[in-house]
Amino acid sequence: MHELIDTLAEQLERPKEVPSRLVDHVWSTNEIDRDAVGEFLVTRLPDLEDYEHELILSPLYTPKLTDQALSAELLGQASVAETEWSGIVQQLESRPTTGSILTSDGKIYKVPLREVVLERYIRLLRLNGSIPDAVWVLLQQEAFAEERTLFKAIARRAIWERAPRAAILKAFLEWSQDTYLAGDGLRLLSVAEDHRPKDVAYLVKRLPQWQEALRKEIEAADDPKPFFVEQIRDSHGFERDQRQREEDRIAEKQDELVFLSRLQEALKRRY
Repeated sequence: MHELIDTLAEQLERPKEVPSRLVDHVWSTNEIDRDAVGEFLVTRLPDLEDYEHELILSPLYTPKLTDQALSAELLGQASVAETEWSGIVQQLESRPTTGSILTSDGKIYKVPLREVVLERYIRLLRLNGSIPDAVWVLLQQEAFAEERTLFKAIARRAIWERAPRAAILKAFLEWSQDTYLAGDGLRLLSVAEDHRPKDVAYLVKRLPQWQEALRKEIEAADDPKPFFVEQIRDSHGFERDQRQREEDRIAEKQDELVFLSRLQEALKRRY
């Protein structure tokens, strides 16, 4: 447990860049200059109520999948029961665990993290997740070596808790041992959490429909609107042209479509 506490403290104390939505929230609700957000976090945040403290810091201290991966690598197949979480939170708070917040001017501001923030972070880490033996064995295959740590976090996500849905993950690992591409694990997780297929049979049945829907979205998006008025072009074109974002979105959808096609072909051969 001591090693886990140290790992969590290191994650929490790593410098985190202030996102624009945090700046906007602090600026709009506390009547301060945007450039004074860092000073606000040090001088005025300690006087706020717990719910305000959590609301302001939650964009910084919501664990990402990469954060879950660090804990998953340390725990392996083990789980930490919810009854033990309060003890972890207390130990982190008593250290104390201090956040390092990096503002746009390159300065770092130190902010002690309260119980309410630590409790939320620990709750979202999926410490109570587990990895079935069959999945664990498959993850040891060489094909998954480069992304094995991340895959351990993927395998512990709540989406796989039901056995029929967990069979999808197992089937995916089985067919992709010879065809796995970097990022496939994240693509599968996205499909599972977005569509929530109940089992392998349902996934096989629905894949053609999802592919067709994606094709239509790509076709609709891949039709840039021309600038009919020169003044509008001058105001919104070039580096301010939002079409670049649309192109990125199209590329993401095309990538998803390719993955769904590969997944369909593989599952058709097995089911």
